[in-house]
Amino acid sequence: MAIDYTVIVVYLAGMLAMGWWGMRRARSKSEFLVAGRRLGPAMYSGTMAAIVLGGASTIGGVGLGYRYGLSGAWMVFTIGLGLLALSVFFSARIARLKVYTVSEMLDLRYGGGRAGVISGVVMWAYTLMLAVTSTIAYATIFDVLFDLNRAVAIVLGGSIVVAYSTLGGMWSITLTDMVQFVVKTIGVLLLLLPIAVVKAGGFSEMKAQLPADYFAPLGIGGETIFTYVLIYTFGMLIGQDIWQRVFTARSDRTAKWGGTIAGTYCLAYALAGAVIGTAAKVLYPKLGSADDAFATIVKDELPVGVRGLVLAAALAAVMSTSSGALIACATVANNDIWSRLRGAVRRAGDQDAHDEVRGNRAFILVMGVAVIGTAIAIDNVVEALTVAYNLLVGGLLVPILGGLVWRRGTVYGALASVVAGGLAVIALMATYGILANEPVYYGLLSSLAAYLIVSLATPATDAAVLAVWRERLAGRGESAAPEPTAVNA
Repeated sequence: MAIDYTVIVVYLAGMLAMGWWGMRRARSKSEFLVAGRRLGPAMYSGTMAAIVLGGASTIGGVGLGYRYGLSGAWMVFTIGLGLLALSVFFSARIARLKVYTVSEMLDLRYGGGRAGVISGVVMWAYTLMLAVTSTIAYATIFDVLFDLNRAVAIVLGGSIVVAYSTLGGMWSITLTDMVQFVVKTIGVLLLLLPIAVVKAGGFSEMKAQLPADYFAPLGIGGETIFTYVLIYTFGMLIGQDIWQRVFTARSDRTAKWGGTIAGTYCLAYALAGAVIGTAAKVLYPKLGSADDAFATIVKDELPVGVRGLVLAAALAAVMSTSSGALIACATVANNDIWSRLRGAVRRAGDQDAHDEVRGNRAFILVMGVAVIGTAIAIDNVVEALTVAYNLLVGGLLVPILGGLVWRRGTVYGALASVVAGGLAVIALMATYGILANEPVYYGLLSSLAAYLIVSLATPATDAAVLAVWRERLAGRGESAAPEPTAVNA
């Protein structure tokens, strides 16, 4: 195991070194939060794939393959579909807006700060829980490596991510994500996948050993697939963690085609995870938990050195999602909530830009500590993430996409949509249970109905607001993000 330990230690040290290097480049708010909006196609596609394919997609995707066979790919597959839809239909317009958060887009489109504040709170809760659930995954990986206590493992992994994210912001995260993308590709696709299939005796032996349902495309169930589409495909369209990566693109063309490449990569990664899980079912048919399949096959089947690299790939998957969610959480907390509530937002000159970097850096540190503490304290990871996604999709999908595609949508319709969808999701989770499908189904319908009815019943958005919106969509507006509207006491 000494070689495996060495691989992991070198990898973690490299992450910290890149954080330090990134700190030298993050001299302005734009550099710190969106890498100066200048990533080219290769860097953009690699880092976008890295952030969407986290621990749930890697360890969880293998677990779903173990439980359902090839149809276990559907969860990660719907993530890829969401990224493809975002890239093809919306990313160019999003990139041209030159904003920092989803809430700033709502302010720009609807001409008011109220919708932005409420959406900011919902988005903050979502990104916080996404970061928490990603951080919890360190316990699984470090247990395999070092047999560490759960809390110690979470503190160790979380502290490294908080450190490099705080130092260099999006530049550090971009550099580390690119390395993590390469490590993940080598470890999972080029090493673990073929080794797992060979160890299981090849596809013919896998088919002979397992029920036919394991190779049925829809074996996981149509209702489950539909729910994945609602939560993950639609979640990809509106999440702050994903939009913040779109904002890093050098051009709208980069955002569109780089994202398309990343989405296609996700589809291949989805199938790979399911195949690895299916192979693990042949090798270990009676595991206590399907989520143990990844760790078990890595520990028992891989040679020394390769095992360390694959575990580094798992760490890479977790860290890329965790760091992306962390900077998104801090960005929303600082720019959409704190700045508005204190009513002291000002446009940044050169000197102010340095101050803004310091403020955003402080928020990443504070949010990072909160994430680590919550990850240690929380019991049910699945329920926590489900609540976050239900509120995100049920409350924010309609006003965000409606603002992008429907001119008649109004600020009052957006507010009604967020409130109606959010309250419906909360009430239905209390009635049917957190893990039920009804909350997101009927929450989304309530949000859509409220948006349409209230928008049509209230005066249309001011022509001047729409004119500014059209200019920004065309890339002819301001190069800086709009000033968020302060909330009056």
